[in-house]
Amino acid sequence: MKLDIVTYPDEVLSTDCERVEEITPELRQLIDDMVETMYEGDGVGLAAPQVGKDIRLITVDRTGPKKRKELHVIINPEIVAREGEVDSPEACLSCPGFQVTLKRSEKVRVTGMDQDGNDVCIDADDLLAIILQHEIDHLDGKTIVDRAGRLKRSMYQKKVKKWKK
Repeated sequence: MKLDIVTYPDEVLSTDCERVEEITPELRQLIDDMVETMYEGDGVGLAAPQVGKDIRLITVDRTGPKKRKELHVIINPEIVAREGEVDSPEACLSCPGFQVTLKRSEKVRVTGMDQDGNDVCIDADDLLAIILQHEIDHLDGKTIVDRAGRLKRSMYQKKVKKWKK
């Protein structure tokens, strides 16, 4: 089932998410729903807070909604190594109409577990590294708006206030 995307500045997007302690049928259903939501929203990644859940869970597929060939579901993801630096133009399903270029690590190693409880370790570069960092930021209560410069962030916050009226 496609889920509603939570948008900035909803409180759940600034929450430091809780670790997942058990893989339950409800968690498996949430994973299925997040994958469907990510693809239908033309996204390449989705974090649980973006659908209102404050748990450490992300879905990622750098092949995007069209090919759907590299799906990664990562529970309790953690960046354990970083290398290099790159400028990354980014947008976000939870920050409609906002784009910003951020400094990101060029390569990352991410560990966690899959939906079956198996340990995973992903060595990522290029787009996959960026997506993983972006989604893990969500689990730490950070959006691209939070990472933007003060002026750009302020302009977006004013725009959001107008939309809410």
